[in-house]
Amino acid sequence: MPHTDVPQQVSGHARALDGTLLAYQRQGTGAPLVLLAGQANNHHWWDGVRADFHTTHSTLTMDWRGTGESGKPDHPYATRDFADDVIAVLDHLGIESADLYGTSMGGRVAQWVAARHPERIRRLVLGCTSPGGPRATERDMAVRRSLAQADARAAREALTDLMYTPAWRSGRPGPYTTLGDPGMPPHARRRHLVASNEHDAWDVLPLIGAPTLILHGADDRLTPAVNAPLLASRIPRARTHIFEGARHGYFEECRPEAGAIVSSFLTD
Repeated sequence: MPHTDVPQQVSGHARALDGTLLAYQRQGTGAPLVLLAGQANNHHWWDGVRADFHTTHSTLTMDWRGTGESGKPDHPYATRDFADDVIAVLDHLGIESADLYGTSMGGRVAQWVAARHPERIRRLVLGCTSPGGPRATERDMAVRRSLAQADARAAREALTDLMYTPAWRSGRPGPYTTLGDPGMPPHARRRHLVASNEHDAWDVLPLIGAPTLILHGADDRLTPAVNAPLLASRIPRARTHIFEGARHGYFEECRPEAGAIVSSFLTD
């Protein structure tokens, strides 16, 4: 059964290299596990599952620049810059090394963190993500059109359908915390989209030294599952697990299995 106690949360702000304030949230005790959210989302992305890790770890989340309680500068963002922000938070808290679990765009950022700072990452989990660039398989045009439609309610429904299966949603009417930060200004939402679209870590993936677990939903159309073995082919000491029938939000829909697999990997 998932661990459901909610430890006291400690929150605060670190400062990025360019001076942007970065909000962070830490819960629990034990070895630190950094949880990185998807594009245009804040730390609430993890609300449904973070307690599962508190039997062995403290969890550390952050609000990406442009989201939540972090600063929202209007200049270009890049996944490499988000990785620098992660390191800034770790430095601020005096954390020399941590386990790292990134999903979606957070998984893209995690690739840079692990490749550029191998001494800081003990174990790495990459979920529903891709290496980016020309070798990755990105979402098809039908998916892109469904997310870009002018009707905001229809676009949100399309995103929800990409995250979760109808069967899972039928017993869980929401609200869901993985559909984007509603308080983001338009410029920050655009900056996040460009940062994720321009990600390309292909050349640095072999530099990742941490043991790596790659997770994906088999029916993920937002980030197709073919990217999981592609990442594994580039990252030394990587292994994969595919959740049959799951979509982009496998970590919630397959929570008991996914949480157990990640916890076992981190404590092995």
